[in-house]
Amino acid sequence: MQRLLAIAWLTWKAAFRFRLFPLLAVLLLFVVVGLPLVIEDDGTARGFIQIVLTYTLGGVTALLGFATLWTASGTLARDVEECQMQMVAVKPVARWQIWLGKWLGLVSLNAALLMVAGGAVFALIHWRAEKLPAAQREILERELLVGRNSFKPAKPDIETQVEKEVQARLIQGGTFTSEETTALRAAIREQAVALAQVVPPRLGRRWTVDLGGAKSFLRDQPMQMRVKFSTPEPADAALGKLVKMRWQMGVPGSAQVQRGEGALPPESFHEFPLAPNLFDEHGVLTLICYNLDEQTPMFVSFENGLEVLYRESGFGLNFTRGLAVIWLWLALLAALGLAAASFLSFPVAAFVALSVLGVALSSGLLASVVESGTVFGVDEHGGRKPTTLLDQLTMPAFKALLGVVNLAQSFSPIEALSTGRSITWAVLGLACLQILVVLGGVLALFGIVMFTRRELAAQSAH
Repeated sequence: MQRLLAIAWLTWKAAFRFRLFPLLAVLLLFVVVGLPLVIEDDGTARGFIQIVLTYTLGGVTALLGFATLWTASGTLARDVEECQMQMVAVKPVARWQIWLGKWLGLVSLNAALLMVAGGAVFALIHWRAEKLPAAQREILERELLVGRNSFKPAKPDIETQVEKEVQARLIQGGTFTSEETTALRAAIREQAVALAQVVPPRLGRRWTVDLGGAKSFLRDQPMQMRVKFSTPEPADAALGKLVKMRWQMGVPGSAQVQRGEGALPPESFHEFPLAPNLFDEHGVLTLICYNLDEQTPMFVSFENGLEVLYRESGFGLNFTRGLAVIWLWLALLAALGLAAASFLSFPVAAFVALSVLGVALSSGLLASVVESGTVFGVDEHGGRKPTTLLDQLTMPAFKALLGVVNLAQSFSPIEALSTGRSITWAVLGLACLQILVVLGGVLALFGIVMFTRRELAAQSAH
């Protein structure tokens, strides 16, 4: 451990010698303080937090990410090219200790810079929050400057319904080919999903939310209901439309019920405070919506249509866990830069590392290609083009690459913080496992093996 710390300290000294640490600290403070002053918010709590958190933390992550890749590629490759590594390698220190020591120096440097930037963002949020109107400050403290987790209603057993309907159709309709049966099953499933999400006009729909073991610490605690619905009308026709509805939350048939009525626009998120203790002794909360419109059906999606939110932690703890996820990303980038520099020269290592980062940032394009099943997209009629030999060769690689990228990008700390969503300890632990242990471990193993096998004397001869 002493040798690792010695190499890490040499990395810190190099960062200060090249004025990297003070330069990045100044740039980070400029991003944190300058961006919110240049970009004005709309005066609402949500607009304010979106500007301050999304732009500042996004800028901090981008700046530290590129600096980490560049520094990681240079700190090892330049040491080899300038023959400084040859002097270190002859000392009683193993190559793997040199590699891990440099990685430890980089991640500790990032931790220090991230604490400086995070502290500035945290202070800026609370300072500027005082300038908001009283009503918006209340929304900010209740919905955004918290760490809220959520429960969703239980999904109906669609597959069982589909199989029953398919078997009934097969008995009534005679013999079907396998392709016809597959098409029939898909059509029935699509219809069943649509029916399970619709609230017909002048009718109602019931959802049950099982709080599970959380009911014990949610006793006497306020919660919120978050709902988003859509209508069949096109977006232009639905603009300005209001749908009248009535909600009932609580235990049906008892006095433990809360009711509300109003007209709401579709395609928007709406939150309503829930009175404490609306769930029964088993921790089941019943939500009933009555569509009072005469003609317009409502569609409430399984994914993000209905949630029950509760306070899981304060903003300070949630903000710290969000910064920890960003630090894990930076640690992975440090491993990527060092792995490239373990066997490449500095310009080539930097190019390779930045190219890999570019591929990772193009995950949306990768996902669309994998979803369409072809690199040529769709034809002019909106149909998928015929599969080619190129598709057969590239699709497995694209799927594998997308799976690897999603291991790191499946966590969204900036989005969660800007919407008041909780980054739980379980999420942080999973991020540590996927980003640091799995992806970082693979890169570290590859980099150490390549650096150990590298001929340093051959570089000296040049």
